[in-house]
Amino acid sequence: MKIAAVIEHLESLAPPSLQENYDNAGLLTGSANWECTGIVCALDSTEKVIEEAIQKKCNLVVAHHPIIFGGLKKINGKNYVERTVIKAIKNDIAIYAIHTNLDNVIEGVNGRMADMLGLVNRSILAPKVGILKKLITFVPIAFTEKLRQAIFNAGGGHIGNYSECSFAMEGTGTYKAGEQTKPFAGEHDQLHFEPENRIEILFPAHLESAVVRAMKEAHPYEEVAYDIITLANSHPQVGSGLLGEVPLPVPEKEFLAVLKKQFGLEVMRHTALRGQPIQKVALCGGAGSFLISRALTAGADIFVTADMKYHEFFDAEERLLICDIGHFESEQFTINLLTEILQQKFPTFAVLKSDTKTNPIYYYF
Repeated sequence: MKIAAVIEHLESLAPPSLQENYDNAGLLTGSANWECTGIVCALDSTEKVIEEAIQKKCNLVVAHHPIIFGGLKKINGKNYVERTVIKAIKNDIAIYAIHTNLDNVIEGVNGRMADMLGLVNRSILAPKVGILKKLITFVPIAFTEKLRQAIFNAGGGHIGNYSECSFAMEGTGTYKAGEQTKPFAGEHDQLHFEPENRIEILFPAHLESAVVRAMKEAHPYEEVAYDIITLANSHPQVGSGLLGEVPLPVPEKEFLAVLKKQFGLEVMRHTALRGQPIQKVALCGGAGSFLISRALTAGADIFVTADMKYHEFFDAEERLLICDIGHFESEQFTINLLTEILQQKFPTFAVLKSDTKTNPIYYYF
C-alpha cells in the first residue's frame, strides 16, 4: 500500500481545505508514492517519535500537530524542529499532519473529547460559512434519476443528518445544434424544445471537482449547462468547537471530578464556581479562548478548553464556568482517534499508537 492511500482516506474525513489559513497540515516530509511499511499515530512528531517509527520499522508518522508550522529558512539542526526534519529525511520517514482540519469536523478532535464526557445532542459551536455550494443544472426528464444518483455518489446532497437531498422543477429547455454537434435530440440548425428538470443540489466546496465530473459523465448532453453558487449558509457539521449536553444535570464539583478522571488531569484552572448545575457543555481542544463569546451566546454552563490567558478568564462575566485543562490533556485522545480511523480502513496493516509522551509541560506539587 502506498502512503497516498492513507492520505486519501484521512483527507476524505478531514479535507485540507477545512484547515485554518495559518495552519500547515498535509504531507510535510517524504513522498505519497512511497510504499508504506507501517504507521505510527502521534499528537506531535518530535525527534523521539521519529526514532520510535524507525525502531518499529514504520515509515509514516501521522500526527495532529505539524512539526513545520512557520517557514524553515535553514535546516542545520539548531532547534528541535530542524533536528526532527533532518532525522525524518535521513531515515525516509514521511510525516503527515492533520491539524485544524481535524479540529473543524464534528467527529474530529472535539468529538472525541465529547465521547470522553458522554455528551449527547452535539452540534458545532461556531459553524463555518462560505464552504457550501449549490449546483444547478438542467437534464432531460428521463435522465433525472441517473444524474441525481451520480451527484449523490460523488458526495452531493448531504444536509445535516439527511442524505440524497435535492430539488427538481420541470420546465422546457431550448437549443439549436450546430453542424459539428451530435445533439441528444433534434436536428441540426433547428430550434429544439426539450422537456427538462431543473436540479438543485448542495455540496461541500472541496468536492466541487468530483461533483462536476460526476454530473458531466452522467448527463446525456454534449454541452452541459450548469451553475455553481457559493452560499452564505453555515455548514452544520464543520467549524470550531463543539456544544453538547450531559444526559442529566450534575453539580459543578461532580462534573469537574468526572473531567479530572476522564482526562487524567493532575491539575486544572477554572473560574469561580457559580453554584449552578452543569448540563450544557461547550468545549474546544487546544487553544479555545476565541470561542468564549460563542459559549456564552449558546448558553453553555461550562466551557472546557486550554491555553487560557489571565485576562481571558474575566470574559466569563460570571455567566460561565471556564475550565482550562491543558493543551496536551485536551487533545491527548486524538492519538486513539487517528489509530481507530486508520485501523478500521486498513485492518490488516500495521497501525500503531505512539508510546512517546510528547507533553512538554510537567507539574510540581
